[in-house]
Amino acid sequence: MTTPPADVSIVVPTFNEADNIHELLDRIAAALPSGTRAEVVFADDSTDHTCEVIEEAAAYCPLPVILHHRPVPEGGLGGAVVEGIARSSAPWIVVIDADLQHPPELIPELIARGRTSAAELVVASRYAAGGDRSGLAGGYRKLVSSTSTLVTKGLFPRALSGLTDPMSGFFAIRRTAVDRASTENEGLQPLGYKILLELAVRCLPRGIAEVPYTFGERHAGESKSTAKEGMRFLRHLITLRTADARARAIAFGLIGLSGFVPNLVLLWLLTTTGPALHYAPAEIIANQAGLLWNFALIDSLVYRNQRRHHRRSVRLLTFTAVGNADLVARIPLSALLITAGGMTAVPATALSMAIVFTARFLLVDRWLYRRALERTRTSPLHVAPERVPDPLPDPLG
Repeated sequence: MTTPPADVSIVVPTFNEADNIHELLDRIAAALPSGTRAEVVFADDSTDHTCEVIEEAAAYCPLPVILHHRPVPEGGLGGAVVEGIARSSAPWIVVIDADLQHPPELIPELIARGRTSAAELVVASRYAAGGDRSGLAGGYRKLVSSTSTLVTKGLFPRALSGLTDPMSGFFAIRRTAVDRASTENEGLQPLGYKILLELAVRCLPRGIAEVPYTFGERHAGESKSTAKEGMRFLRHLITLRTADARARAIAFGLIGLSGFVPNLVLLWLLTTTGPALHYAPAEIIANQAGLLWNFALIDSLVYRNQRRHHRRSVRLLTFTAVGNADLVARIPLSALLITAGGMTAVPATALSMAIVFTARFLLVDRWLYRRALERTRTSPLHVAPERVPDPLPDPLG
């Protein structure tokens, strides 16, 4: 007999959470009202025996359980969530951590709130009225959480309007909203463990609701919040913020300005220490230092997801060639504006700098790091049917 489709898919990203699996599945099954058709999808990056424990627990779970162990943990926990969503089937998707700091008993309320409010995203919030973040261990983690929330809401005031806890890892989202990221935008590009931010900014859900909850203490295992994850989060913020061409141009210009620091430092060293160089060759050498600085920041921060089109050496050589051509082009262009355009030196120089900067940005943005238009065909959300594993056996048939 054909199993009816699920109403709710519960996606659980796991990394070495073996000691939490049995209790998590027991509480999920107990929380769901009778008659709810649900499935649990584990997207696993574990290096311990978590997969074996999931298979063991699934044999006694009254819900269908799908296990997907990722051979390559690309994108961190966020990448695991995206691959878990790709292997789910229900119109509502609930994302919940395996550490039991998110109460599974809240899952029915998240879904009910979404249905009654017609919101496409319902977030379990520690900061909404009635919520509590006491499960965060120590003042340092509370400070980091509060600061991250403030910075994130400041960078995305429109997309996160009405959302008090954009750092939450516990939420329900309609599949229609997730699909929109692939059909209307560039697909999901997760990095690190803050997947809600990725979904809220790229999917632009039509309606956001919140349900307050108490963030509990970790049951077992270790926290995934590390300095490394913090750096990945900052890179993710920059990637999301520069998804718009105007924001990329601003970031491109600011990084370009910052390149004056290594340029001037090296110029000073070359012209004042040891056998001092003449200004002209010293400036040419110092300019390369600024270009290398600019390339390192632009390549790793602004265009992190557009680096597949050329090898790094090709990108570096092209970037420095364009940067050096910038110097060569500005002087004759300024002279042309003065002689043929009748402009004085200052406005002619300013206009030539603006023209050359625009040309340089467009060359880098549209050619060297051309936007990946084929992304929707390779997005993890579009998994070919043969890649989707069958669920583990349902003992209740």
